[in-house]
Amino acid sequence: MLPGSQNRGAVVSIAEKLFKLKEAGSDVRTEVVAGITTFLTMAYIIFVNPAILGDAGLPKEAVFVATCLAAAVGTAIMALYANYPIGMAPGMGLNAYFAYAVVLGMGIKWPVALGAVFISGCLFLIVSLLGLREAIVNGIPRSLRIAITVGLGLFLGLIALKSAGIVMANPNTMVTVGDLHQPPALLAVVGFLLIVTLDRLKVKGAILIGIMTVTVLSFFFAGNQFRGVFSAPPSLDATFLKLDVPGALGVGVLNVVLVFFLVELFDATGTLMGVASRAGLLVSGKMERLNKALLADSTAIVAGSMLGTSSTTAYLESASGVQAGGRTGLTALVVALLFLAALFIAPLAGVVPPYATAPALLFVACLMLRDLGDFDWNETTECIPAAITALLIPFTYSIAHGIAFGFITYAALKLLTGRFREVKPIVWVIAIVFSFKYAYIGA
Repeated sequence: MLPGSQNRGAVVSIAEKLFKLKEAGSDVRTEVVAGITTFLTMAYIIFVNPAILGDAGLPKEAVFVATCLAAAVGTAIMALYANYPIGMAPGMGLNAYFAYAVVLGMGIKWPVALGAVFISGCLFLIVSLLGLREAIVNGIPRSLRIAITVGLGLFLGLIALKSAGIVMANPNTMVTVGDLHQPPALLAVVGFLLIVTLDRLKVKGAILIGIMTVTVLSFFFAGNQFRGVFSAPPSLDATFLKLDVPGALGVGVLNVVLVFFLVELFDATGTLMGVASRAGLLVSGKMERLNKALLADSTAIVAGSMLGTSSTTAYLESASGVQAGGRTGLTALVVALLFLAALFIAPLAGVVPPYATAPALLFVACLMLRDLGDFDWNETTECIPAAITALLIPFTYSIAHGIAFGFITYAALKLLTGRFREVKPIVWVIAIVFSFKYAYIGA
């Protein structure tokens, strides 16, 4: 037998032992292809996350490294501990909330915001260890869970349009249309149409292709300058262990921690169940290793905050790898290794302008609005609080205020209509906490 064949046989044997490929009806080649497919569909985050958190004052180069490392660590844990074909990285929506609502909107310093992410990750970890996740998630009305997703989509959409220069502030009308003759706005429109077209044609990595196309065009039409592609990874010193946990424990950021925790919990649970369902990995409608997957998720959040990035979460884009045949953690391990390899393209990440990532944000935002049809519009005690939640998130530029008013409205309407028995204890607790905050602490 040739030496190469022996090596390949050893690799296959190790992979089989770790990931139980035959039991899952898969093989090494299929899992590797699936991992590459998943990475291509979610690699846009290594360009988008530094751009968003950079607006909040975090050093972009350090955030780029933190993004790659947090994604690699979280995905590797998902692969080796939970054995699911699910990639992880800093979550869209949560990074926007971190930057634009918490840091820029509330004036909270970014180390304190990282501390809030750390605390929310620890809470998530405790909930997962104690097996309380199901009780909490089931206690939150489905209408409000949907509303948070829709509100996040509207919030992301507003940020994307602003970054592209398509929407801008106006003292008379609050917002107005920007100058559509400027290269950033025109290139953002081109990028958005390209992403949607490629996605409809089922081209792998549509979002990444869109970002890179606009970046290349920016060199010719918007005065951007090329700085190369490869280099040694930048330093992480500027963000590593710079989180301020004592500052985050202050009463002023109680709602910040709560929002991070709730969105992380709903987002992770929904994504994990959705991808597992697509892969045929549900047994009697449940994930056998859901708690392990949630532990991987919560551990990644804690690790990411220490590295210097906003909350890490499971990515729905993992469904693309599942579609390509990924069924085990080997798919996720390939994704983790590719995120580590991405550390060496820092110069490329550094020249991606905001208007190149804006089309990706807007595309994700549009997809998040598809749940609007799932509301029960005939039951006003359900749909009205949901609508309030979804509307106030973008209009107050705060996920926290949207969630707060949604829960308060839900509890109040159920109480006033004599349907208070439909309200689970967790909803009363959250509504009372937010009511107390507005009454005695302020917005």
